[in-house]
Amino acid sequence: MLRTLGVLAVVALGLSVAHTKVNKHKPWIETSYHGVITENTNVVLLDPPLVALDKDAPIPYAGEICAFNIHGLEAPFEAVVLNGTSGEGQLRARGLVDCELQKEYTFIIQAHDCGSGPGGTEGKKSHKAVVHIQVNDVNEFAPVFREPQYHAAVTEGKIYDSILQVEATDQDCSPQYSQICNYQITTSSTPFAIDRNGNIRNTEKLSFDRQQQYEIQVTAWDCGQKRALRSVPVRIDVKPVCKPGWQGWSKRVDYEPGTGSKQLFPKMHLETCGGLLSSARTTVELQTSHIGKGCDRETYSEKSLQKLCGASSGSTDLLPAPGAATNWTGSLLSDSGRDSDLIFRFDGRQAAKIPDWVVPQNLTDQFTIATWMKHGPSPGLRAEKETLLCNSDKTEMNRHHYSLYVHNCRLVFLLRRDFTQVDTFRPAEFHWKLEQICDKEWHYYVINVEFPVVTLYVDGVTYDPYLVTDDWPIHPSQIDVQLTVGACWQGGEVTKPRFTQYFRGSLSGLTIRPGKIESQKVISCLQACKEGLDINSLESLDKSIKFHFNPAQSILVMEGEDLENMNAAVRKVSYINSRQFPTPGIRRLHISTVVQCFGEDTCITIPDIDAVVMVLQPSEPRITITGVERLSWPASDLRGPEGIALFEDLHIISTVTRADADAHRAARRPGVLEEIIHNLDYCDILVLGEELAPGRESLQLQRSVLLGRHLDATNSTSGMSIYGVDSMANYEQVIRQVRYYNWRPGQLTERRFRLTCSELNGRYTSNEFNLEVSVLHSSEAGEHVSHMVAPPQYMQVVHHPAAVHDLFPGHGSGVPSAATVVIVMCIAALVVVVVLGVYRIHLTHQQEVRAVKDSEAAWDDAALTITVNPMENLQDPQAAQGDASEEEEEDEEDEEDDDEEEEDDITSAESDDSEEETDVQLPRMQRPSKKGQNWDKTTISY
Repeated sequence: MLRTLGVLAVVALGLSVAHTKVNKHKPWIETSYHGVITENTNVVLLDPPLVALDKDAPIPYAGEICAFNIHGLEAPFEAVVLNGTSGEGQLRARGLVDCELQKEYTFIIQAHDCGSGPGGTEGKKSHKAVVHIQVNDVNEFAPVFREPQYHAAVTEGKIYDSILQVEATDQDCSPQYSQICNYQITTSSTPFAIDRNGNIRNTEKLSFDRQQQYEIQVTAWDCGQKRALRSVPVRIDVKPVCKPGWQGWSKRVDYEPGTGSKQLFPKMHLETCGGLLSSARTTVELQTSHIGKGCDRETYSEKSLQKLCGASSGSTDLLPAPGAATNWTGSLLSDSGRDSDLIFRFDGRQAAKIPDWVVPQNLTDQFTIATWMKHGPSPGLRAEKETLLCNSDKTEMNRHHYSLYVHNCRLVFLLRRDFTQVDTFRPAEFHWKLEQICDKEWHYYVINVEFPVVTLYVDGVTYDPYLVTDDWPIHPSQIDVQLTVGACWQGGEVTKPRFTQYFRGSLSGLTIRPGKIESQKVISCLQACKEGLDINSLESLDKSIKFHFNPAQSILVMEGEDLENMNAAVRKVSYINSRQFPTPGIRRLHISTVVQCFGEDTCITIPDIDAVVMVLQPSEPRITITGVERLSWPASDLRGPEGIALFEDLHIISTVTRADADAHRAARRPGVLEEIIHNLDYCDILVLGEELAPGRESLQLQRSVLLGRHLDATNSTSGMSIYGVDSMANYEQVIRQVRYYNWRPGQLTERRFRLTCSELNGRYTSNEFNLEVSVLHSSEAGEHVSHMVAPPQYMQVVHHPAAVHDLFPGHGSGVPSAATVVIVMCIAALVVVVVLGVYRIHLTHQQEVRAVKDSEAAWDDAALTITVNPMENLQDPQAAQGDASEEEEEDEEDEEDDDEEEEDDITSAESDDSEEETDVQLPRMQRPSKKGQNWDKTTISY
């Protein structure tokens, strides 16, 4: 075999030598190649390998491969010859190949032989082969989320398959490295999970009350297990289950007194959860039954309220506040309430007899009975009558002339007329059946009688009786009648007179007005609430909204078809309290809504809501009475025709403490005082010590002073009461006109009075202003003409440290007699006591006495001359009495003259304790008192 090969080689060599310059054949390569290159490398792995064959081999040059040419300049590759003889080549990248820019390349390649000689002339080319190259990817990029953050909202109480989907991407070009194979929640302890596709779901039911928002962190991995560089935040809000109802309202609304109308629901709106409504009806109710008599009303006395409302005069208050003159209510259970409302509670065992002098005696065909009543059903006793007011026989018989009672939650008014010439049936019993009678709430009842018509008003609304029964008139008799409250008096046909048909409930302001019926305007005023609901900016309310208030403005009904207009209307609902000092505390609000839907059998239900209005504590006023607290008056002025004015310098002011931040910082005090104006409802002038002696002294006020004002006055021996709702200025003017009279001052040295004022029936009271009046006594002297000056008629005491004048008038002239000399000597000893006494008055009393009618005398330091006419009293006994005696009746003048003559006959025996004992009779000389000694109608000249 080796021999054969050697022969073949020799033959071939011979052929080559014979054709050295001949290149007969073209190179040969495969028709297609498939290659792979990894990005960021330069060698392409081809399949099959790059090899070119030439049949001219082993002829030099002609059988050798010199090059591989690539057609397509855009291809970033080159082919190099590794071995020209064997034809092996290699495909390389000219630069870095990026898969993300281009994943595949396709181009043409040809092989070239070396030609016929060393210069490469006459070289031949192979056929063109197609080369397909795929760029292999490298995992160089990490996943990146498409959004910087994700947000979703869920409804509480539901399990979601997918709340939201997060998505990450990868810039790598291959599916292996560009695909996201996994997502993960990196936040621990969360009720959420995520799947491979990025869908987040909740693993448990969420609760809005427990947590309203969650925030979790999510990361991602690609299939090459490369993790995202940054996690993405995901916020999930938990919404409450959509429940139809009102939203955006506050459970408590604070109301500052004096701020007028305040919106209750400024941000409220109705949530329908997508339901379409055809109409809505909303009712807002202000519940104030726990405040006073059903709501915040003025708490002045019944008489004051009647004057304020313009009621006719002449009403009789059967349930006044207990007092000395109104003692029949003293045994009843009273409750002054939260705001000084006078309320009487009847428990079925108490009643009051009205004194005969109080009972209206002139009830005619027209009269009015009015009262506040709070009454509820009485279990087990429903068949028994409960009497509010009863006028029955006092003795012998048990006839009921007129009465007002409750029976089985029906109000019955009985009126038995007296017998007249016509003996026929007359309307006698009037029955009303109303829910208000037994609802345990306060209501104002007014019965207007215009016989035979009887009309009932309840809270200002009229009701006609549903039943009227007739009866015979009562035959006249001489039996006295008894008016009672809280039960009916059974005075005859029983072994022992007693009360029966007791009332169980509460009453206030029970009055009878004879001779005239009350108008509806006055009735509405008397029961009107000072607080209620209101609509703020009524003119801006949409015309399509219908609204209605009840008479007390405690209930407001609003209707509308457009939801937005309805929302706007409800936001305008306000609370208002017009009292200057409202009752603090809560007022409950109840809002109910009914809606209609379009053509649906079932519609959404709007739940009721409850809220409160908190009326804050008003700034309490401090009522202050100021003026002169000590007065000194001569006794003659007390007897004068005008008496003495007690409170000429009176001033009444009211202040409140306002919180002020700047003042607090500057002065370090909680607030600043601010004077305010408001009304008073009574002022009492109380006599301290012994009561006034009837017939001798009194407090008086001219009736004309009260004209044009809402004021009235009562007078007694214990003092004077001025009452009625009026301004402090009017009270000042009236009290300044109160005068004190004492026609027989005798040994009276002082009188003390106390003045107090009230607002709102005693809710706010003033300080106790005490006034002390000192009475200056003086002796009456005979006529005398001073040799020095003309004397004035009356005495004046001037408070001055260096000058105290006691000037006495005298009449006539003459030479002093021996008796006069003795008297002068005695009086000279008294002068020292006089000066000391008057000076003591100066130290004690700082108020000047009214000026004397004539000019004052002057001091003369030269000498002291005292001249007394002891016969003056005998010559003119009436002159010593002053102006007051001239206005008394004839018999009173005689009696007073006798008394004065007895007082003039003062001897040493009657004055055994004084230093000035003498046998000489002195005119009108008084015994020494603690206030010092003074004389009247005597002359002291200086």
